[in-house]
Amino acid sequence: MQILLERTPLDLLETDALIVLAFEGHKDGRFGASDLYDSGEITGKPLEMTLVHHAPGVRATRVLLAGAGKPEKFTSAELRKVAGAAVRFLKGKSVKRMALALDAGYSNGEFVRAAVEGAILGDYEPDVHKTDDDKKTVESFAVAVAGDNPGLETALDRGRIVAESQNFARGLVNEPSNLLTPLKLAAAARAMAAEFGLESEVLEVPDLKELGMGALLGVAQGSAEPPCLIVLRYRPGNPQGTAHLGLVGKGVTFDTGGISIKPADGMEKMKYDMAGGAAAIGAMRALAQLQPPIPVTAYVPAVENMPGSRAQRPGDIVTTMSGKTVEVLNTDAEGRLILADTLTYARRQGCTHLVDAATLTGSVVIALGHVNVGLFASDDAMRDRVLAASRAEGERMWPMPLEDDYKEYLKSAVADLPNIGGRWGGSITAAMFLKEFAGDTPWVHLDIAGTAWLDDPKPFLAKGPSGLPVRTMVHLAMNWKD
Repeated sequence: MQILLERTPLDLLETDALIVLAFEGHKDGRFGASDLYDSGEITGKPLEMTLVHHAPGVRATRVLLAGAGKPEKFTSAELRKVAGAAVRFLKGKSVKRMALALDAGYSNGEFVRAAVEGAILGDYEPDVHKTDDDKKTVESFAVAVAGDNPGLETALDRGRIVAESQNFARGLVNEPSNLLTPLKLAAAARAMAAEFGLESEVLEVPDLKELGMGALLGVAQGSAEPPCLIVLRYRPGNPQGTAHLGLVGKGVTFDTGGISIKPADGMEKMKYDMAGGAAAIGAMRALAQLQPPIPVTAYVPAVENMPGSRAQRPGDIVTTMSGKTVEVLNTDAEGRLILADTLTYARRQGCTHLVDAATLTGSVVIALGHVNVGLFASDDAMRDRVLAASRAEGERMWPMPLEDDYKEYLKSAVADLPNIGGRWGGSITAAMFLKEFAGDTPWVHLDIAGTAWLDDPKPFLAKGPSGLPVRTMVHLAMNWKD
C-alpha cells in the first residue's frame, strides 16, 4: 500500500473515497450529509461508518463519514483506530484508493503519524496462506492535511516504518509452527537484519552449553527442533549518554506445555507464544531505520516446548547461566526459564536497562482481561519511562505490584527457586522469578499474554496477532534521555 501526503484542497482531491471525521454533537453540512445528520443516521459515535456516494462539492467518488466520538476525547490513539476501521470498511467494499482528511487542528505530526499507522495496521490480514485469487487490496492511502505545517513528511515516514515493522512482527506470530521453527525464526531475523543494516548473531546449542544456559536448554530438550538465542544489535554512530537498552522477547515457537501438557482446546494458538520475541525483532526493524540516539540490542531465546522422550520432567532441577538452581515444578512455566538465562546474558553483554515482553501467564488475563498489558518493574524511573512510551503510542499498560513479600510464594526445599509459586498471584510470582535474574539492572517486564492475540476481529484490526508492544519499544528508544 502506497502512503502519501496530500495538500490538495479537499474539493479538488481525486480519490475513490475521501474519509472525513464526524464528531458527536457537530453536524457537518458538507458533502450533502445534512439529512443524514437530521435523521440520526450519522451521530458521530466512535467507529460509526456512513458512506455517501457522489457527494456534491468534491471530486472524490465517495465520502466516508467516520465517527470520531466527542472532540474533547479525540486523541491520536483514537485517530489510529478510526483510520484502521475506515481502511477495513472501505477495503471490504473493494475501494482501492482512499484519503483521510485532517482539519487544521489535527494537521500535525502526531496525528499524521497515527493516521498512517492506523491505516497500515488496519490493512493487515492473516490470510497469507490462503490460495484465493480474489483477495481485496488497497493501492494507496493518503493523509490530506490543511496548512503548511513543517515536518509532516518525516512524521508520515515514521508512521509507515513503525507500522510496517509492527506488521512484520504480526506476520512472524501468524506463521504456523511447522513453518517457523526456532532456527527458521532466527533465519528470518538475520535476513531482516541484513536488509536494514543491523548486526546479527545466532547462538546455537554448543554456544548455549558453553555459556551454561541450563534453563533454556532444559525447556528445549524434549523437541527435535534445536533451540537458539537470536541477538540483533543497533549501534548509533554518535551515541548519546551511557545507556544501552536491551529488548528481550520470549520466543517459544510452539508450546504444548511439555509433560505438563495443555488442554487440546485452543492449543493451536500456541504458535503465538513467540509474540514477545517477534515484537523485539519488529522493534529492531523500525529502530534500524529511525536510528535512535542510544545503542539497542534485542535478545530472543527461541525454543519449542514439546513432550518428547527426552523432555524435561516436573521435579527436574536445572542450573541457570547465573548459577542459581531452579526446581521445575511445572514444565508449562517454560517462558520464565528461557528468559532467566537471556536476562543474565543481556546484563553480561553490557545492557544498562532491560525491557522484556512475553506471553507469560494466563493469570494476567484473569487480572486484566484482553485490554491492558501487565507491567512489572524493578525500578520506578524505568517503569515511568515505559508507561510514558505506552501512553504516547496508545498501547495500554497497567502497573502491577512487585513487592518483596511476593517472593515468599517462591520457596523450594531442593533448589534456590521453583519455577512456579502457588495458586495466588501467578503473574506476580512469575515476574518475581524473572526479577531474580534482572538483578540490580533497571528492568521492566511486560506480560502480553492477554493482548498479543485477538480472538475476534476489531473494526480496526484483523483477528490474530496484534503486534504489541512494538510501538512502545520503539518510542522508548527514540525518546531516550539520560
